[in-house]
Amino acid sequence: MDKNELKKYLNDYLNCDEYDDLGPNGLQVEGKPEINKIITAVSASVELFEKAIAEKADAIIVHHGIIWNFERPLYKGGYRERVRLLLEHDLNLYAFHLPLDAHPEIGNNYQICQKLNLTNIEPFGEYRGKFVGMRGEANQIPKETFFKNVKTLVNRELIVFPYGPEKVENVGVISGGAQKEIKQAVLDGLDVYITGEVSEHIMHFAKEEKIHFISAGHYATEKFGIFALGEHLKKKLNLAVNFVDIPNPV
Repeated sequence: MDKNELKKYLNDYLNCDEYDDLGPNGLQVEGKPEINKIITAVSASVELFEKAIAEKADAIIVHHGIIWNFERPLYKGGYRERVRLLLEHDLNLYAFHLPLDAHPEIGNNYQICQKLNLTNIEPFGEYRGKFVGMRGEANQIPKETFFKNVKTLVNRELIVFPYGPEKVENVGVISGGAQKEIKQAVLDGLDVYITGEVSEHIMHFAKEEKIHFISAGHYATEKFGIFALGEHLKKKLNLAVNFVDIPNPV
């Protein structure tokens, strides 16, 4: 497939033009014109690029790319090595941030809600003018059972502030570093709020507002969307796609 055709397909499928994001979505580094094999992963890194080269990939698709509005890195050290590997091996690099969190079919948050068997899933959590999370119903499941399900299905290493009701009904999910959006969860009357990271003040806020807060890991909550996107591309475009798991404890 031509790299620009893939770019257009991905931009349209992920509704990229709708988002005021923290960096450019789509093709961030241009490589060879024809794409047959794709590597997907959560985050760009030297380790990932070396694995993609070893697997003779033509393109890499990630959730966290190498260009951000809040960074102006110098071309030295690890950043220089990332760019060198991409250019010397003619690799295309595509990155999709908020569009891959929010997508209603393969997005991180929809996928997590599905895995937790939530029903009546709908958009939740406004960020930069768009809903990026999802919420759903858990059918009055005991809280400890729900925490166990998250541990089994999302990440074995959780930080849980169990200050909500004994039985869980309304659940909100925003993957990644969205701990501050717990305020939206409280305003929406949710029983549980799940995200990736946690800050020190969140414990007291959750306790005082009587809500369960679950920090399930930034990386762990953002594997689902990029993996689902790869499966979609296999079926829809008949491309060879491999997901590379490079675990991160954060």
